Amino acid sequence: MVKSRVLKKRTTKQVVAGLLIRSEGGAREILVCQRTKHQTMPLKWEFPGGKIEPGEQPRDALRRELEEELGIQAEVGAEIARIRHDYTRSASVELRFYLVPRFEGELENRIFKQIVWAKLEKLPTFDFLEADIALVKRIAAGELLG
Repeated sequence: MVKSRVLKKRTTKQVVAGLLIRSEGGAREILVCQRTKHQTMPLKWEFPGGKIEPGEQPRDALRRELEEELGIQAEVGAEIARIRHDYTRSASVELRFYLVPRFEGELENRIFKQIVWAKLEKLPTFDFLEADIALVKRIAAGELLG
């Protein structure tokens, strides 16, 4: 008798994130956000953004998410990176990171524990989500964002 196992179908969540950059006192900074203790992967740091809804284009999803999370109207620029990360045997995420060169409105922290403008080279000192770590290291090393 042959035993068979049921394989769970891997679901891949499509996610967009914004890389909001500013120059402050000659240094370039990027906006990072800390999850609350009530969210999945509590207190981890991430870039703002969220899930792409069915039928939604990635840039439209990012504009919507940035308005919902931070109260801003964002100009979404070039796609900087695309990363696929497997969190479990059955759950994966495909992340698309976009440059956000400009936005209108005052930043409002609507859902995070805190939001911080961080110097690019200091990014690795934050406890980022596992899926973001390789990108964070590349940004901090000056490999991305010019």
